[in-house]
Amino acid sequence: MTFSSAAPGPHWTDSHCHLQDLSREDLVRVLERALESGTSRMIVVGTDADYSCRAAELAAAEPPVEGVEIWATVGLHPHAASKGTMELRAVVEAMSVGGLVGSKVVGVGECGLDFHYDYSPRPEQRVAFADQVRLAHELGLALVIHTREAWRDTFAVLESEGVPPSTVFHCFTGGPAEAESCLALGAYLSFSGIVTFPKADDVRAAAALTPLERLLVETDSPLLTPVPHRGKPNEPSYVPLVGEALASLKGLPIGELCAVTSANAAAAFDLT
Repeated sequence: MTFSSAAPGPHWTDSHCHLQDLSREDLVRVLERALESGTSRMIVVGTDADYSCRAAELAAAEPPVEGVEIWATVGLHPHAASKGTMELRAVVEAMSVGGLVGSKVVGVGECGLDFHYDYSPRPEQRVAFADQVRLAHELGLALVIHTREAWRDTFAVLESEGVPPSTVFHCFTGGPAEAESCLALGAYLSFSGIVTFPKADDVRAAAALTPLERLLVETDSPLLTPVPHRGKPNEPSYVPLVGEALASLKGLPIGELCAVTSANAAAAFDLT
């Protein structure tokens, strides 16, 4: 499925991608393919202080491809939680002074808990996650959550710190029960290429019950490449494949799913 960047109507928003490691030449090619697919807006996500700075630099710079808009988030991934949030907070303070926070920096995260890999000790993950929930409250920004095999603890931290008004469960990998719990918090659920995987029935069931007004699409590039491109690096041009799978689940025209999810992303991250 391809979309012309010159075609009328809404374009896709990739609500979560990682483009910081691309060379300038590769970035241009990726953005050109994204625009050709109909994906013109993307949020580049930070995972530690350095990657957050690089994401913000991408967002603040003039896009190398006309017609593309980029925003950024700042965050400390649970894998890196042992670093602590002090350096991240210093970066955010500098970005606030520079006027980036709220204009081009539109979220805190990805942050959360990952008990599958446990690359950082669980107590340190909880501390870092809680501090970033507080940071989202302090800045009035969206909170972007990564949670894997840690639902109970994730909900416990959110109950303790309070759920920010705009909260996104990125790359949602739970089933219907977890989706219902997230939706009860008022959160958005963002679905990735996993919805195209043959064995992801629980994720598809969660997507099917998610109200349209809480639905987001993402690539999480360069990971989680959707079918039929498994084995290749993921990139924002594949967002329409995720959207196509969701539109099929919802029984909607793909153009309507595109318009709704892009409007949701604009609302969730206050994109202007």
